[in-house]
Amino acid sequence: MPLISIVVPCYNEQESLPIFLKELDNVVRTMAQQDPKISFEAVLIDDGSTDKTLAVMKAEAAAVHPYAIQWHSFSRNFGKEAALFAGLQHAKGDYVATMDADMQDPPSLLPQMYEILQTEDYDNVATRRTTRKGEPPIRSFFARMFYKIINRISNADIVDGARDFRLMKRPMVNAIVSMGEYNRFSKGIYGWVGFKTKWLPYVNVNRVAGETKWSFWSLLLYSIDGIVAFSTAPLSLAALTGIVFCLIAILGFVVILVKTLVWGDPVGGWPSLACLITLFGGMQLLCLGIIGEYLAKAYLETKQRPIYIIRESSEESDDTDQ
Repeated sequence: MPLISIVVPCYNEQESLPIFLKELDNVVRTMAQQDPKISFEAVLIDDGSTDKTLAVMKAEAAAVHPYAIQWHSFSRNFGKEAALFAGLQHAKGDYVATMDADMQDPPSLLPQMYEILQTEDYDNVATRRTTRKGEPPIRSFFARMFYKIINRISNADIVDGARDFRLMKRPMVNAIVSMGEYNRFSKGIYGWVGFKTKWLPYVNVNRVAGETKWSFWSLLLYSIDGIVAFSTAPLSLAALTGIVFCLIAILGFVVILVKTLVWGDPVGGWPSLACLITLFGGMQLLCLGIIGEYLAKAYLETKQRPIYIIRESSEESDDTDQ
């Protein structure tokens, strides 16, 4: 009897979570009618929410649903990547879906995704947005640029508009869980582990309640994490920049020497000299910053701190740090 686990990371989703679970109820009942052999479970991860999300989880777990609900609450906010990893670790299903609770990942797509895995030779079905309607234009522009850049400089296959909403077979889930790195970037990990992926496009859907937790700044930092995690191209770029500016400096020295020998050494040029010093100093700091990003990630990995810590859980046995 196949078991489908549905992993749902939640951070301050007290308003949207009941709406999501109600819609999931309808989808699960429809799928169970089509194939009575299927069973389901929902794995809810509370990522250190400051509202009543945990209380909602406990209430929903005690309510009647056509699937079992297990919940796990972090000791603090560890981030969505940690919540996804925790959900995948605790999911027991032969098939595992990851999706958000804000209804931007429509549960109505689950039957189609499961049907594809049953009838076609794919290991997972992933979703991607065909439009960015409702998203600020500046954020959309930088998002598209990020996907173009990371696909050029890394081996990870990351599709523009890709969501975390996907349904995976157990072998792919096991491969992802085996990657216990501290600095996680799931979109890159999905592409790096490989496996055959079927992309399912759909029109962008707005949140049903609450506000997005992703600001422009947090998305920018997240994109930097993704680039650093799956490409060493910035280090090569820093080295190349250093070589180019060394050549420019040598050429400038030759020009100044020839000019002095031919026309003498008139006093002047201090503004341009100050600009050049500032430019070279800025480039040095940029290159040091790039190197520092990689050193910082390596430093965090060597600490071997747990990716998340569970404060309380629906499981009877005590959870150990993962």
